[in-house]
Amino acid sequence: MMRLRYVWQKSLAMLQLMWGHKRQALATFDRMLQSWPDDSYALSSRAHLRAQEGDLAGALADYRLLTDRANASAAHWFNQGFLLESNGQLELAEKSFQQALALDAQLDRAWFGLGLVLVKQGRLDEAITALERNTQLQPMSPHAWYELARIHERRSEPEEVARIIRHLQGFEPSVAARLRRETGMGPSAPAT
Repeated sequence: MMRLRYVWQKSLAMLQLMWGHKRQALATFDRMLQSWPDDSYALSSRAHLRAQEGDLAGALADYRLLTDRANASAAHWFNQGFLLESNGQLELAEKSFQQALALDAQLDRAWFGLGLVLVKQGRLDEAITALERNTQLQPMSPHAWYELARIHERRSEPEEVARIIRHLQGFEPSVAARLRRETGMGPSAPAT
């Protein structure tokens, strides 16, 4: 009977989300957590919804509950790091991204998040290492390439900026054009 009730609640929450009824889904996840307080699915779903609704404190509280568990996943740590970074809590975000990477060193988005935090902290050499690792794992990641170009621009390395712009031109020309405009560097735009 309890299993059937759980499946019903989970199905109801999914339907509510499909219909765009986020507040009702949030209430359903709250009810699920009253009955099954250790349910990672309900807790992570509620955290995600809280973040979408702008309740960062509630979302962070849920992610802290998730990451305090022995079976916390790399995704839980990454999501917590992302919220902490967007909330300006850079030291805690860095630790969360590092914890995610300790669990899954191939999690490219955690390398990207760590790189962003390190840039904001002014630790550019470490940021380059993290962002380059992201591009190794996700070679077509225009955002990481963009951040790398901006770091090289800050370091007065125009040849590196130009190299990245050429690289981006091959798969993300709009980002390459944006970098050319913003930096005034790189190869000229191809003739059309």
